[in-house]
Amino acid sequence: MAIKEYAAKLIEQDATLKEIAEQKETLWVNPKFLPFEMTDAVCQLVVSDADIADAEARLERFAPFIRKCFPETECTNGIIESPLKPIPEMQKGLIEATGSPISGNLFLKMDSHLAVAGSVKARGGIYEVLKHAEDLAIAAGKLKVTDNYEKLCSDEMRAFFNQYTVQVGSTGNLGLSIGISSAAIGFKVKVHMSADARQWKKDLLRSKGVEVIEYADDYSKAVAEGRKLSDADPMSYFVDDEKSVNLFLGYAVAASRLKKQLEEQGVVVDEQHPLIVYIPTGVGGAPGGVAYGLKRVYKNAVHCFFAEPTLCPSVLLGFATNRYENVNVHDFGIDGLTEADGLACASPSGFVTRIDSNLISGDFTIEDAKLYDFMRLLHKTEDVLIEPSSCAAFIGPVHLESTEAGKGYLAKQGLTADVMKNATQICWATGGRLVPDEVWKEYLVKVVK
Repeated sequence: MAIKEYAAKLIEQDATLKEIAEQKETLWVNPKFLPFEMTDAVCQLVVSDADIADAEARLERFAPFIRKCFPETECTNGIIESPLKPIPEMQKGLIEATGSPISGNLFLKMDSHLAVAGSVKARGGIYEVLKHAEDLAIAAGKLKVTDNYEKLCSDEMRAFFNQYTVQVGSTGNLGLSIGISSAAIGFKVKVHMSADARQWKKDLLRSKGVEVIEYADDYSKAVAEGRKLSDADPMSYFVDDEKSVNLFLGYAVAASRLKKQLEEQGVVVDEQHPLIVYIPTGVGGAPGGVAYGLKRVYKNAVHCFFAEPTLCPSVLLGFATNRYENVNVHDFGIDGLTEADGLACASPSGFVTRIDSNLISGDFTIEDAKLYDFMRLLHKTEDVLIEPSSCAAFIGPVHLESTEAGKGYLAKQGLTADVMKNATQICWATGGRLVPDEVWKEYLVKVVK
């Protein structure tokens, strides 16, 4: 695949971009990263603390509806939240397998096991669908914010919502989130799936009554076609993973919930006890929202890194080139074909790469083969299964203290060896709960060259 002229010039000037174009594992450290207090005022103009609090309150209002529709949330009273699990054996296993130091304590944030949709997309995706439903019902005089939202489960309300269609473009997990939650409310649903999407995800959606429209092209094509069809229908609403503030808000709520979990486990977070978080990223919506929320809660005590496959590092390129959504991995001679189906987005979200441009510490890339190696190691050491895409996060703690770029970042931020001994490192598992048993069997024996 040919490299575009502008990309070729950038590659000549930047050794890290050269490594990325050569599809080598690398750590890009963000040269625009700033202390939180220098970014706060501007960021709040776009997404404020009040906006995030409003999103959290809306999810609380919907809890009775969620509990009624999805019995698996009964134990959490309709709140969709995932466990935070210490993984000391995985930490030892990674150190032994790679020879890399991993300081502090390693945790797994198990959005892979979120109720309803089984992935991080259960946060933003379900939130946006619920907000749309609330807006429609309030506008029609069928709902007040003081009502018990369990009333939305009634046949009357389902018939009302069935007048409307929700559409989304997806590589898989966002489609599951939007499809399952929209169908539960009563909306008609159309999910536009890219060629990267796994067959079992398409089958699951269809079993829920969702119309799945398949494309032989990549994620960007599925989104563009879905947006165009939705715009032509006045009764249709398009969930736009590339631009949606509502999706972003749903993801950002994760931060206050994580804070509570850390406090319950007696984990201190401050600048002498840093929190370092690694989040796999595709188009950037989910990790962007989660990271933004974490920075608002923990400020300079948290360091957020993204992780992407070497074969599709679109968000990294969006940040590093300052071209945001106008960059495409194909421009750098990368075909974007990766085993990490949930991360196979050739161009990033312009919204996320702009709002997080001074907040993200950096971005790791990982070879596809290691996705399966890390998946098997986690299963062996902790008896936990997460999707291969999710395992991109593990490259972060492996490389942060063992690469020159990582050591340079730690030194610049004052994260000395003594401070790192107190660190809490979290790998964010983004999907896995809904994977069928027969697919797990394939994943566990799969070897990628």
